Amino acid sequence: MTTAMSPRERVLKVFKKEKVDRLPCFSGMGNITVQGLAPLGWNFAELHLDAEKMAKIAATTSQLYGFECAVVPFDMGVEAEALGAGVNYYAHRTDIVYPTITKKVSDTFADLKITIPDLSQAGRIPLVARALELLKEQVGDSLAIGAWILGPYTLAGQLTDIGDLAKAALKKTAQVQEVLMQLAEAIIQIAGIYRRAGADYITIREMGGGPDIISPRIFAKLIQPPLAKVFAAIASPKVLHICGGTDMIVEQMALCGADAISVDQKNTLAETRQKIGVDLLLFGNFDPYGTLVTLPVDEVDQVVKNCFDAGVDALWPGCDLWPDIKKENLEAVVAAAQKYGQR
Repeated sequence: MTTAMSPRERVLKVFKKEKVDRLPCFSGMGNITVQGLAPLGWNFAELHLDAEKMAKIAATTSQLYGFECAVVPFDMGVEAEALGAGVNYYAHRTDIVYPTITKKVSDTFADLKITIPDLSQAGRIPLVARALELLKEQVGDSLAIGAWILGPYTLAGQLTDIGDLAKAALKKTAQVQEVLMQLAEAIIQIAGIYRRAGADYITIREMGGGPDIISPRIFAKLIQPPLAKVFAAIASPKVLHICGGTDMIVEQMALCGADAISVDQKNTLAETRQKIGVDLLLFGNFDPYGTLVTLPVDEVDQVVKNCFDAGVDALWPGCDLWPDIKKENLEAVVAAAQKYGQR
């Protein structure tokens, strides 16, 4: 029998395709909970603006539930803010409200000009990097530390009007691709900053570029090339996540150069495994809201079993965990993963 491993060892061995005692249950996206937050007495808005609080809360989901990672940041505004966008953190709110972009760099795609500053000093990039350093110091011996960055097209949608960007993708494809290649450079730089700060793995989240929004033809022509540029330049381990019904583009996702692809609950896992073969790691794909918030706890076990039966290399949520989960449901997810992930 394989000797029991630490969560960190288990996750990193899976990335290396080495033998593990069981497949891990972890994520490359936000996975904090109200149960982790409540004892600390902090408002949700504070977590995005304080490196020590960001690191502390990121570790609580493992401490409380056995989730096998700690991941920062938690919101989608980090990269856009560093490139000049304005962010509202909703500091006056006491409930869970994620920061949003309130001021685009440009109202129209035609006027969008990308200027890349010293990203190590821009916006909250240094704050996230400091949170990674703290996580590495505090739990890095036992937990895999992850960070995520928006993909080029999703980031472009944070910098200018998303509708105008979608129209330009069809009518001004060359101009859009030029912008996406510039944004790929920024993403590569941010990934390097995060890795040097202590991130063990990086997830690129191109949630705005899936076939629910962009056709497979446009994906291949417009979105795949800058993603390939990003993955060719950043160090392993590296994961590509795309939301939505990705069945039509998983083969193109597989060509982007990531070590693993992450798919959400709309994806047909067994079909994806057949299409991509066994060499590329497949992470997925329980519905984080449905499974952890609305589903009766006695139905959670089957959800997890279905993921492993379909051939995943790690149990991984389809998106961020909604913080206000049912405690018993996440406990059931982790317990089922430990049962069905045995190797």
